[in-house]
Amino acid sequence: MRDPLQRFQQWAERRLPALTRYRRPESLPIELHRRRIYIVPSGFGIGFSVLLLVMLVGALNYANNAALLLTCLLGAASAASMLVAFRSLDGLRLSHIRAGHAVAGQAIELTLAFDSGRLRNAIRLDLGGDTVAFAIDANTTTQVKLALPTTQRGWQPLPRLRLWSTWPLGLFRVWSWLHPDQSVLVWPRPEVAGPSPHAPADDARHMRLHRGDELAALRDYRAGDPQRHIAWKASARHDHLLVKDFEQPQSRPQWQLDWRQLSALDNEARIARLARWLNEAQAQRCSYSLWLPGDEIASNSGPLHYARCMSALAQLP
Repeated sequence: MRDPLQRFQQWAERRLPALTRYRRPESLPIELHRRRIYIVPSGFGIGFSVLLLVMLVGALNYANNAALLLTCLLGAASAASMLVAFRSLDGLRLSHIRAGHAVAGQAIELTLAFDSGRLRNAIRLDLGGDTVAFAIDANTTTQVKLALPTTQRGWQPLPRLRLWSTWPLGLFRVWSWLHPDQSVLVWPRPEVAGPSPHAPADDARHMRLHRGDELAALRDYRAGDPQRHIAWKASARHDHLLVKDFEQPQSRPQWQLDWRQLSALDNEARIARLARWLNEAQAQRCSYSLWLPGDEIASNSGPLHYARCMSALAQLP
């Protein structure tokens, strides 16, 4: 069962325009100020106020100065805690957001950078059903990581984020909304199984040299070659030094991944198959190229090339 305070807060956001004026996306950086920070008594704060009222009535009824003084001190402390709670969010600044990589259906990691000019404690950030608590030291930047659920490939806008705190005594709940105007790119989900891509036959363009154990040829001496590789007998018959070369050609398969070769499939099935082929090529450390409508990516390999190809797939219409 939801907290009655949360139900009241949701009702107020629907009814009061002042609470919803920051629902539209905003460009970064976003800085919180007094016009966008809201504060209400917590459930514990309401109970504490009732207790103070009972103590006040009892102290006045029995003319107990000590009880009256204690009631006033507790009331002053609760009022001061309201100011401290407000200041825990006032001036907080969201400077930038960095997103990781994930395929559709997996959570993508968001890294939010918060700047502050003073110490802040017990701040919580809500995204969907997840909550992350953090603190910020004075004049520092704190990185806060959250997991954003994804459902489909392509650009996904960020939802509203809620910052809140009950610091220091839990008597008041202070909160504010952040709605950054930023989207994250979700990669397509690869198909589970299917045929392998066609790799062209190895030729001279797909060969590279590797260091072997057997002598391959003799070549001219280059600065830096070790002396043990110098062919002294062969060099005696020439005017210059010759070096034993142990480099031999090694096959390096190259995959040509082409959108046009999958004309029998619909667009989403093509994207899923190409995504699976990219995963296989990356796992086998192959060199591969990718042809897409309006985009042709030359042959290459490595994590950056893989990320470029998957991002191109994710942005297809």
